[in-house]
Amino acid sequence: MWTELQTFYTYLVMKQTILVTGGTGFIGSHTSVELIEAGYKVVIVDDLSNSKIEVLDGIEKITGVRPAFEKVDLRDKEAAENVFKKYPDIEGIIHFAASKAVGESVQKPLLYYRNNVVSLINLLELMPKYNVKGIIFSSSCTVYGQPKPENLPVTETAPHQKATSPYGNTKEINEQIIYDYIHSGAPIKSIILRYFNPIGAHPSALIGELPNGVPNNLIPYVTQTAIGIRKQLTIFGNDYNTPDGTCIRDYIYVVDLAKAHVAAMRRVLDDEDSPVIDYFNIGTGRGNSTLEIVETFERATGVKLNWKYGPRREGDIEKIWGDCSKANKVLGWKADTSLDDVMRSAWKWQQKLREDGVM
Repeated sequence: MWTELQTFYTYLVMKQTILVTGGTGFIGSHTSVELIEAGYKVVIVDDLSNSKIEVLDGIEKITGVRPAFEKVDLRDKEAAENVFKKYPDIEGIIHFAASKAVGESVQKPLLYYRNNVVSLINLLELMPKYNVKGIIFSSSCTVYGQPKPENLPVTETAPHQKATSPYGNTKEINEQIIYDYIHSGAPIKSIILRYFNPIGAHPSALIGELPNGVPNNLIPYVTQTAIGIRKQLTIFGNDYNTPDGTCIRDYIYVVDLAKAHVAAMRRVLDDEDSPVIDYFNIGTGRGNSTLEIVETFERATGVKLNWKYGPRREGDIEKIWGDCSKANKVLGWKADTSLDDVMRSAWKWQQKLREDGVM
């Protein structure tokens, strides 16, 4: 009887359709893969401003399923609404679509506020109208700012510091918007995932991080330097109050991160007793310095990097890593991929891009 119930439950889950915004992006594409492999139907919307349509081919090769896709700018409410009209069975949303470069946000703050805040408001307004039950919001450890030493590793209840960049501020604002909307009585649930620094690529090397132009994130810059696209890697700042003087981050494997979204979606849609809004840190629970990342990459791949120290970069946080025990316990999720394996996955992806003539 229990086996039959489990089979029926799985059948029900397989019928749920999830809208993944920014689903051709780095984290979105990996999450789409994990959702499909967990039995969900996936609809991706993306404006392709920082990703390529060919990502859908990679998702299809990995899973055997090509997700539905709509090219939509979510700032356009009518265009966003048309997605819900076309796919009336959408029950949950995982919201990744956002501008995401810390440095660029300092230079173009209004662009970031418009892109990141308006798109969320449009989705939230449409959810009750189209009976969408839950939204997983892609937040960030940037909401904690630079935690005080006594608050490391940061828990979900750690005080929020003033954001060090407009990008970080949009995450803080959007968390508040979701809270206020649910608090007002909106008939939706939300899990807010505050994640640390996603890195690596799918082990198949069929999807990965594909920045347009000069990478803003460390690992693509490392791999592009290793393969000769970039002449030299600059480590920004070696005078921080850390053991080796470089910034410390909690680097999480993107596939592990994607699995956390599946666990969160399951909780929001299937656990009637779960809170209407909840928050989880998603990381490894340990910090690695920028220098350690460079040295680990060299050790794991056998490739030497040409790198130098440079001045500090505006908006960068000195050191942060998370206490992820709440996610481990409540979501039944854990990041368990070794840093060496993650570095090898990133290098394999870069080599695949070279083989395919992409870069």
